[in-house]
Amino acid sequence: MNPATALARVLVDELARHGVTDAVLAPGSRSAPVALALAAAERAGVLRLHVRTDERTAAFLALGLARASGRPVPVLTTSGTAAAHLHAAVLEADASGVPLLALTADRPPELRATGANQTVEQPGLYGGAVRWAADVGVPEAGREEAQNRYWRSLVSRAVLAATGALSADPGPVHLNLPFREPLLPDGEPGVPTGPWAGRDGGAPWTAGAPAPVASAPVDAGPRTLVVVGDGPDAVGRAWAAGAAGAGWPVVAEPSGGAWTGDAVRGGALLLGAPGWLDAHRPERVVVVGRPTLSRPVSALLADARVRVQTVAVAPRWPDAGRTSAAVGRDALPAGAPAGNGWAGAWRDAAGRVGTAVDALLDAAPGLTAARLARDVVAALPAGGLLVLGSSTPVRDVDRLAVPRGDLTVLANRGVAGIDGTVSTAVGAALVHGGPAVALMGDLTFLHDLQGLLTGEGEPRPDLTVVVPDNDGGGIFAQLEPGGPAHARDYRRVFGTPHGRDLVAVAEALGWAATAVTTAQELTAALALGGPRVVVVRTDQRAEADLAVAVRDAAVRTLA
Repeated sequence: MNPATALARVLVDELARHGVTDAVLAPGSRSAPVALALAAAERAGVLRLHVRTDERTAAFLALGLARASGRPVPVLTTSGTAAAHLHAAVLEADASGVPLLALTADRPPELRATGANQTVEQPGLYGGAVRWAADVGVPEAGREEAQNRYWRSLVSRAVLAATGALSADPGPVHLNLPFREPLLPDGEPGVPTGPWAGRDGGAPWTAGAPAPVASAPVDAGPRTLVVVGDGPDAVGRAWAAGAAGAGWPVVAEPSGGAWTGDAVRGGALLLGAPGWLDAHRPERVVVVGRPTLSRPVSALLADARVRVQTVAVAPRWPDAGRTSAAVGRDALPAGAPAGNGWAGAWRDAAGRVGTAVDALLDAAPGLTAARLARDVVAALPAGGLLVLGSSTPVRDVDRLAVPRGDLTVLANRGVAGIDGTVSTAVGAALVHGGPAVALMGDLTFLHDLQGLLTGEGEPRPDLTVVVPDNDGGGIFAQLEPGGPAHARDYRRVFGTPHGRDLVAVAEALGWAATAVTTAQELTAALALGGPRVVVVRTDQRAEADLAVAVRDAAVRTLA
């Protein structure tokens, strides 16, 4: 084998030995050795390959695959600006702890800083956003056994760093792969043998055992509230169960794993009712994950009358308000249940607010985005997957929907960008193995239209993308009041109307699409399965007014 082919085949073989089952690539010339090795591995039934024409789409597709499966997923690009297009997904993987492997092909060192075609400074491209990075040496002839040890050890370290096997801090890793020509393989593909062989029995070159984590219990207390933000499902579910046993109410964001039947529905609405909160202010708030959705939650965490205790689910410390009085790892409630009706008071208030909110949503004319959030969650079958766009939809679900522990709920809340949401949802749906729905706004949908484009022979997901279309960015109506001086510019610089027929746009990219106007039509459309786009036309001003009405109804109900 020529040196480039040898590196590519060893790399792919070692990735498979570490449990990689899916890989994504965007086509290019310099990455040809690894691309062809991945294609050969798919033909041999070793892994599943996904090909996309756009590197940003490819990266977010890999992010969705990795987040839903919990396994590391490599995304391969050619050199130059192609590598830069992975950066947004790398940032999200960093903040969300997703094991994304960025594999960037590169020119050899003698072509760097010379003005050579498609050449940029790729080593260190993603800065501190990656758990580990390596500028792999150029493969050479005549050093087979030494290079085989080096490459396999390098891949093992990359996977162990990405999965957090040693640090308990999973996240993205970058391997920069410089290749000299010839780039195309010589000889037939196959499992590397001889000096290129891996461990016997298909074992990885270097296996890792999880590092032991010290765990300290959180003592039971009579007036403790648990706030669970975005984070790993397993941690959130454990906290939901533990808090229920301790008699503590749980306010949980949808994508944190604790959004179960034990969570308080519309917790942000309760915390936004000043009179009720004055009578039910917790003495301590235990924070798990990263709460980012609600201003009332943020205000509570900044309240000097409340002792905030943070449970870190990674070595990085989520303490946006700089208020934590204590921090620990993987703690759970300990001691006897409070048994003082504390959690019952929260559940009773949530039930009363939920009844008032449901009445408002049902009485509103037409199918509003707010009702859409509630009804989509309710319509999903048990075991379904829900992917939420970072903007109004995730906040509507947080405030208005009834929590369900029988769903998997994902959202790119690490850095909360709207980019790549379609691709993330497609990736998650492809490994979920059941019905999946993504709920996102029209600008989020348009931002990642390329995510709908699947090439010939590519697997298509059982995914329904539901889009409340208010012809622009409705969430900006929640900005601080700016007065009439700014109102004249609002529609253009914040509302950003697009004027597109989103049904026609989706159909042009090969997806079945329909527009619905009633709850009954929505239910029927969701039952059809995917790939499908369902569009609901809404009104920005009416949605903003309804949001105010919901907040006011909660305050009146709890007065």
